[in-house]
Amino acid sequence: MAERKPIESWLTDMDGVLIHEGVPIPGADAFIKRLRESGKPFLVLTNNSIYTPGDLHARLSRMGLDVPVQNIWTSALATAKFLSDQRPGGTAYVIGEAGLTTALHDSGYVLTDHDPDYVVLGETRTYSFEALTKAIRLIDRGARFIATNPDETGPSTEGPLPATGSVAALITKATGKDPYFVGKPNPLMMRAGLNAIGAHSESTAMIGDRMDTDVLAGLEAGMETYLVMTGLTDRGQVGRFPFRPSHIVESIADLVDLV
Repeated sequence: MAERKPIESWLTDMDGVLIHEGVPIPGADAFIKRLRESGKPFLVLTNNSIYTPGDLHARLSRMGLDVPVQNIWTSALATAKFLSDQRPGGTAYVIGEAGLTTALHDSGYVLTDHDPDYVVLGETRTYSFEALTKAIRLIDRGARFIATNPDETGPSTEGPLPATGSVAALITKATGKDPYFVGKPNPLMMRAGLNAIGAHSESTAMIGDRMDTDVLAGLEAGMETYLVMTGLTDRGQVGRFPFRPSHIVESIADLVDLV
């Protein structure tokens, strides 16, 4: 195997790597501090499309993690970038929160329920039967089906919550149409993020807590991958996958000295 280039930029997932159920993971503050001091390009990634980068910056700051807005990349931003490249100035019917609607507005999209080019499904805690019914009917009439991410569940202090992937499955069952998922593990999200910070996959590392999204996305984008044990995937599950991370570490604290 060819020797990889030294790591010059970093991508890291947020939930399960830097924070867990709203609490910083030990070492996360030191890792972010070291990244900022190093001047190396980096991004904090999340498949959650609910919040804008500004919202996430404020939430992380309250936890003691100082991540600039420009260093936050969400599936909502990646989805807006994808759609603006595919059909500039298009129209969309959106089920989602401010993170997604703001990103689409900023990309020049018009949000409408009248003959839209796309139905775009994102994360929300208030899915309504009426909105889902409208989405199904619009897709039946020819609107293309896009979803921000394939995650079937999300974390909460009370336990798992149904997420975008689960709701997308409901719409698919009703329409027979599969969505195009933009977020991880689609390497499209990773490449768009790399372009945003002027980085190259050959000299970038991806840190994640999930084999099926973070590690797979990093692998397919050509990055070195680090799996941490502070999230959803544990050591016993790694061998069940037909691919492996480049490295397995206990937590983000183990990576501070690598920056």
